[in-house]
Amino acid sequence: MTTSTLEPVEIQGRRSRIDAREKRLINCHQVDVNQLMPLKYKWAWEHYINGCANHWMPTEVPMHKDIEIWRSQELSADARLVIMRNLGFFATAESLVGNNLVLAIFKHVTNAECRQYLLRQAFEEAVHTHTFLYVVESLGLNEGEVFNMYREIPSIARKDAFEMELTREVLEPGFSTDSLEGVQTFLKNLIGYYIIMEGIFFYTGFAMILKFHSQNLMKGIGEQFQYILRDETIHLNFGVDLINGIKQENPAAWTVEFKEQMIARIREAVELEIAYAEDCLPNGVLGLNSGLFRDYVQYIADRRLERIGLPVQYGSQNPFNWMSETIDLPKEKNFFETRVTEYQTGGSLSWDD
Repeated sequence: MTTSTLEPVEIQGRRSRIDAREKRLINCHQVDVNQLMPLKYKWAWEHYINGCANHWMPTEVPMHKDIEIWRSQELSADARLVIMRNLGFFATAESLVGNNLVLAIFKHVTNAECRQYLLRQAFEEAVHTHTFLYVVESLGLNEGEVFNMYREIPSIARKDAFEMELTREVLEPGFSTDSLEGVQTFLKNLIGYYIIMEGIFFYTGFAMILKFHSQNLMKGIGEQFQYILRDETIHLNFGVDLINGIKQENPAAWTVEFKEQMIARIREAVELEIAYAEDCLPNGVLGLNSGLFRDYVQYIADRRLERIGLPVQYGSQNPFNWMSETIDLPKEKNFFETRVTEYQTGGSLSWDD
């Protein structure tokens, strides 16, 4: 069977044909409906399929061992601080990402297959937020303390404020991506959320919690972080493809000045994340300390810069080679005796993608 690049569609009582070549990631004014077929950006559809293959729910992960450890004296005050700070940051950060997707990004991404993935990602952000509520309820934590850290803990508040400003810019009345400045503002938002929030800010917490997991501590939380990391890997891969695609279709926006501005923002984000690591680890725990995280965050930032065509800034080495040993979930996971769920690997799970 052969397929044409043209797809008939009924629009306001008239018959029209949509050429895949007319599709654009943003500023596509030729198509009057959210026309999925024919696919132009197959990478977006592949990310959607990979996201669906990774489906999971937090309540499938048993928490009884975590509850026992949390109620015992096994964890030091420093260890508890690490867990609490990470719960406090992620609980609100995931909702910020979800809000930005639904309120800011979805409106301006005009391609249907990308929108299909964004809908999937928005659901995953809701699952991640559900995860932190599930952990808080399971451990019997003070909900107000955890969910208000974005207001009360300066290192968390600064990171969240850094991101929320990007959403406000895109939500300004009259904002559009029709102008060169609008495209650059939108790219700044995408870089801020995909490269910085999900690609840098999240990875400090992943390393901390997975270190507990590797030491057979709080394995329920650690397992859920593994699933979240699997989702975030695909989020990051999609974001990189979207950013690079918009750059390719709007080359005039990727100026030397704009690239320098993005490098400066990423460098600022690195310092915010190092300060957060210092706040989480004032005395160190389980062989982790804030000095190691300076190298780690810088190493991660260099990898993110490379993927969107910007020069590396730090040249730091990865201090956490053990991450590769604890990051992957087995393909099949028994949560209950009567249920076996297969989780596919989807996108690459390499932590430094």
